[in-house]
Amino acid sequence: MKVTNRIKEIRLAKGISQVEMAEALQITRQTINAVEKHKYNPSLELALKMIKYFDVPIEELFTLEEDTK
Repeated sequence: MKVTNRIKEIRLAKGISQVEMAEALQITRQTINAVEKHKYNPSLELALKMIKYFDVPIEELFTLEEDTK
């Protein structure tokens, strides 16, 4: 299974830069970049902070996709 996210899409729709988001969540811009590019899955704590930051349901931000083989 693979976790995907819509963080970049939602962030851009709200007119928020990676730097602004990183500062608000007290993480680095590089972490935001890695999560958006699906190179890093955020910890549960960070995922919950992101949901609260964007004020969206978890299903709108993160999706669990089945592997297709």
